[in-house]
Amino acid sequence: MSLDETAFNHALDRHRRELHVHCYRMLGSFDEAEDALQDAFLRAWKARETFAGGEGLRAWLYKIATNTCLDALRAKKRRPPAEGEVPWLQPYPDRLLDEVAPTDEQPDAVVVARETIELTYMAVIQLLPARQRAVLVLRDVLEWSAIETAEILDMSVPSANSALQRARATLKDRLPAHDAEREPLSDEEQRLLQGFIATHESGDWSAAAELMREDIRVSMPPNPGVYEGRESLRPLIATALAMGEWRLVPTTANRMPCAASYLRRPGDTVFRAFKLDVIRAGAGGIAEITTFGSALFPQFGLPDELAEVRQS
Repeated sequence: MSLDETAFNHALDRHRRELHVHCYRMLGSFDEAEDALQDAFLRAWKARETFAGGEGLRAWLYKIATNTCLDALRAKKRRPPAEGEVPWLQPYPDRLLDEVAPTDEQPDAVVVARETIELTYMAVIQLLPARQRAVLVLRDVLEWSAIETAEILDMSVPSANSALQRARATLKDRLPAHDAEREPLSDEEQRLLQGFIATHESGDWSAAAELMREDIRVSMPPNPGVYEGRESLRPLIATALAMGEWRLVPTTANRMPCAASYLRRPGDTVFRAFKLDVIRAGAGGIAEITTFGSALFPQFGLPDELAEVRQS
């Protein structure tokens, strides 16, 4: 049974966001997920004559999308540095994650649970071999059976189960403890986000430091290197203060608190989009900040400029 163009486009629209999130988990990059999804949809269109019909359309699309991602990973042949940095990592706007939810039109959609999309989880699964990552996502995120997973990946069931065990062991060793019930943002996360915004705008290093854990970790993909410890951030703060005046807007990414920063340089008249800071809260304050550029501001529904200056 083949799909006519109208039915095919309807099917793609129905599953587009959840398949994009799936590609994002596989690749770790919002932009690369978009490219992979477009490639997967093209492959699906070319192969539509092979679709058997019935209730298996979603699984058929997932198989094509998964294998498209595996092909992309094989082509890139990239490996994270020894420290476990993931330079290609990008954030995912919560406003788009919220589009994935079961509905009458899409009853099988899986709600994007926080523990399966947080940046820490995303960074760790990027360290897994590609097929282990695929098995983990299909089994533990999408909750597909071992038989279904093996069929999608053209593996034997024992091989798929073995890959899942190895992947779970890696996550157990590398993921920090988390509270899976924190959804939406907790009161503490809201407090830390508002404090981060206030101290960033005021340039009050002492107040900012009080919000951070002593062992805070800061990274800036795709730039290499990690800042470890509160005192290591002093040069960053000094540099930021010298750049101009800041305004920050609260948002969320990967089910985590996030601040969108706008910078008005000396002599400029507007605040321009500059960076996104995704915050991970831990016991005792901010445990980690992952800083990204401004390229994804449109996907977050954020303007390129802020013309208004807030009055204190």
